[in-house]
Amino acid sequence: MSISAQDIAKLRAQTGAGMLDCKKALDETNGDFEKALDWLRERGVAKAAKRAGKIAAEGIVASYIHGEGKVGVLVEVNCETDFVAKNEGFQTLVSDIALHIAASAPHYVSREEVPADIVEREKSVYVEQMKHEGKPADMIEKIVAGKLDKFYTEICLLEQPFIKDEDMTIEQLLTQKTGEIGEKISVRRFARYELGEGIEKEKVDLVAEVEAQLRAV
Repeated sequence: MSISAQDIAKLRAQTGAGMLDCKKALDETNGDFEKALDWLRERGVAKAAKRAGKIAAEGIVASYIHGEGKVGVLVEVNCETDFVAKNEGFQTLVSDIALHIAASAPHYVSREEVPADIVEREKSVYVEQMKHEGKPADMIEKIVAGKLDKFYTEICLLEQPFIKDEDMTIEQLLTQKTGEIGEKISVRRFARYELGEGIEKEKVDLVAEVEAQLRAV
């Protein structure tokens, strides 16, 4: 069944859910509006959307150490009240997110945090790849957009498949838990440390610096 833009807009207006979530709900229910409403409610999406404008200033900072001290993570996850921050379910969620960061090594929380110069560099590489492969010019833009989406999935926490349930992303996990707990939940920031990370590069940079100084003598 074809899902119209008007159907999506109507469902979005009634639930506050995102456009993609509304489309998926209608797709999953063969365009049945009432069933789509229930589909969103069952997954906590509609309830979470209504809390999107709320301020989440409480929460906790959690740590996770893996592999006998080989990898360490600090993550700040926010909620709306101190009461929820002390909730066992919320604290378990934060621990799961810290574990996920340790395992999946994201660089940023969301795609909005990725510096523009990094995005442009990736796009340039993809465009050149497509040209070398002989792709038609009118297809390159669409292919590059798809490759960028995959790139974001690799480096952005919210877009990565959750390590304990790869059928949902971290963003979808937060949406689900927001619906269950009844408060807005968001990841503000994180830091991931891996033993020895960057040391080789530092050695190379130091050698290059010394060699440059010797040449200048």
